[in-house]
Amino acid sequence: MKKFSWLLAVILVSMLVLAACGGGDEESENDDEWVENVTILTGGEAGVYYPLGLAMGEIMSENVDDVNATGITTGASVVNINDISDGEAEFALVQNDIAYYAQEGTEMFEEEGAREGFSGVFTMYPETIQIVTLADSGIETVEDLEGMRVAVGDVGSGTEANANQILGVHDLTYDDLNEEYMDFGDASSNLQDGNIDAAFVTSGTPTGSIQELSASADVKLVSISDDMIEALEEEYPYYTRQDISNDDYENFDSEASTVAVQAMFIVRDDMPEDQVYELVASIFDNLDDMENAHDRGSDLTLDSAQDGMSIDLHPGAERYYDEN
Repeated sequence: MKKFSWLLAVILVSMLVLAACGGGDEESENDDEWVENVTILTGGEAGVYYPLGLAMGEIMSENVDDVNATGITTGASVVNINDISDGEAEFALVQNDIAYYAQEGTEMFEEEGAREGFSGVFTMYPETIQIVTLADSGIETVEDLEGMRVAVGDVGSGTEANANQILGVHDLTYDDLNEEYMDFGDASSNLQDGNIDAAFVTSGTPTGSIQELSASADVKLVSISDDMIEALEEEYPYYTRQDISNDDYENFDSEASTVAVQAMFIVRDDMPEDQVYELVASIFDNLDDMENAHDRGSDLTLDSAQDGMSIDLHPGAERYYDEN
């Protein structure tokens, strides 16, 4: 009887071990499901997201086996977060403030609720909020935008969120001006044609659309006053003061005081840890290609990759930083 009981116990333990091993293999297989066609959401073609997103796609495709990564133009931060959360792409460039608002369900995400399913990869460079106008527009301050035709970015974009917040601390709303929803390229051409009076542009400097406009028209940047910068920093913790110098643009006096957020790279949560690890490694192994794509590409370094990180890191990215 004792021998039978001992044999039965051995059989039961063996069955449990086999079941556990089987479950583990299935989970591992799911975790290692490689994504061959990788989509990177960027922004408008006249901004900084677009060239850097294309560069990262080329780096991933050329340096990681069984990956075909493609950067595509989009409406930028808010659109990108929604698409990543809905599983329509793998990676995206976004503003760190917008990523935080999305996961917290605040600001522009308050009505529909928090978005899930994405995590951080790295932060890249300051995204400067630039208010651009023609030199003879008579616009000297943010308050002067009252009654003007102002491009505030694409609908639901990070630029539009920044425009709303900056107008807000100056006690202005869209009711006080004529808002136009345009990406950077359209805003530039409409400024030149006299269809709008000013435009908000949230982008790394130099921004291509502003540089191109300054080659054919006299332009200037509008400063935000020191007290309003302090008010923005106090109310919105992801804003930091940013002074634009004449080194940022070639064709005009570009000195201005404003605020900036951080550009960051995010990824879908369900991307395999090992794949994210390899894709991140490929980018940091080819930083020269990032710098060649745009001046702001040189801001990405291993030391600064987590500065201003406003959401949790993806396990693959976190492992890469832990090992390097």
